[in-house]
Amino acid sequence: MLNTITTARRARGLLTAFTATAATHLGSLLTDSKVIEQVTKPALMPLLAGHVRSAASAGRIAGATSTATERPALRLLTPALLTSAAGDALLQVDDERAFLAGMGSFAAAHICYVTMFAKQGALTDRRRTALVAAGYALAWAVMIHQLWPGLGELKGPVAGYSLLLATTAVTSAGLGRRGGLGGALFLLSDTLIATRLAGWKQLPGHEFWIMSTYLLAQYLLATAALNAAAGE
Repeated sequence: MLNTITTARRARGLLTAFTATAATHLGSLLTDSKVIEQVTKPALMPLLAGHVRSAASAGRIAGATSTATERPALRLLTPALLTSAAGDALLQVDDERAFLAGMGSFAAAHICYVTMFAKQGALTDRRRTALVAAGYALAWAVMIHQLWPGLGELKGPVAGYSLLLATTAVTSAGLGRRGGLGGALFLLSDTLIATRLAGWKQLPGHEFWIMSTYLLAQYLLATAALNAAAGE
């Protein structure tokens, strides 16, 4: 019982730290506080990873139900978040090679997500999966068509990465509304980045919207995976 309480408290503390750091980071984007922005961004996903690990541990100690398939699948959640953290750090470097490396880190995160969601049964409803996939395929094709002229040498990497991102959105939808919204927001966040790469006119507070949708997406995806593992 004591272990359950201690682990649950740790999970809540890490979630509070993640929320506070996220709020500080988003505030730094609105106030153009570069130092705070640079310091807080790499800390976000490790804090979220710590939270979900502690929450998963608390659930196991408390006897939360999970199938033999779901337990190994959940082990992919921490790598998904930590490779995202690497991507966050790399994208802060103003260099094309660092940008491509960051995109590669996020691609690894999406592979972890897609594999994990599939193992958790996200693709069992084939009719729903086909309908969702058709919708995202259309959205992807329209997006790439519109962005293509301005992407220059990044056309191939952006097209390949965005297709993988759409696959995450499709599979996450199989975990319910929480997962589906997380996948959609992740796609929206990275689409906003792509419009910047393509030279489109930026929204007021463009970086704020990129990061706010990204952070909410990661939280929703992570907690959807936790709920699936707990049988909720």
